[in-house]
Amino acid sequence: MDNRRPDGPCTSPEHRQFDFWLGDWEVRDPEGTVVGRNRITSVFDGWALREEWRGTSGHRGTSLSAWSPRRRKWHQTWVDSLGLLLLIDGEMRDGAMVMEGEAASPTDQAALVRHRLSWSILDGDPDRVRQHWQISGDGESWATVFDGRYVRLNDAAEAGT
Repeated sequence: MDNRRPDGPCTSPEHRQFDFWLGDWEVRDPEGTVVGRNRITSVFDGWALREEWRGTSGHRGTSLSAWSPRRRKWHQTWVDSLGLLLLIDGEMRDGAMVMEGEAASPTDQAALVRHRLSWSILDGDPDRVRQHWQISGDGESWATVFDGRYVRLNDAAEAGT
């Protein structure tokens, strides 16, 4: 096993593009109903982000996201308690992190569909993020699978004060 670090520090602008997602979050749907909590942490000395999702329905999932200097793309691997494995790649586009890839449909594991996920800061407030997950069978028409509105938790919010 090669234990050498890649050339250059992980403090490059590209490595820091997704840092706005770091934190502990309460996640609501567009109507304002709490649908879960998500914790995003920096791992491996800042080389990657780890997501730990816990939905109010009992659904759980985790992802690992990292910038690939060689490919000049972000990559995310997601796996969840329903058996979905999602491998997506992308970059910052117009102020949003956008990643895409093909995988099974979240509602029909036999169907292969295109997935597009985007994360963006809401209304210029770094304590609010929108995650929008869409799927497409033809790459032209898109249906929303998940539209989460993240609100950053702080110690007071977690304590219920």
